[in-house]
Amino acid sequence: MRLDKYLKVSRLIKRRTVANEACDAEKITVNGKIARASYDVKVGDEIEINMGRTPLKVKVLKVVEVVGKDGASDLYEVI
Repeated sequence: MRLDKYLKVSRLIKRRTVANEACDAEKITVNGKIARASYDVKVGDEIEINMGRTPLKVKVLKVVEVVGKDGASDLYEVI
């Protein structure tokens, strides 16, 4: 799954277009490297989001296409 779509599905970022813009602005890193929106997210990847005052670092636990609001937090673990 594309990085921008994963960020939206997991509700780490509200909209896919915002996630895409954050990737273009180099505010998203995966495993310590700046990632593009087209990056293919895999289980075990560590995603860091540097938007706002405090950076958010998460580890990918699951990659699914559709998930409900309650199950979104099960897709990642905050580090």
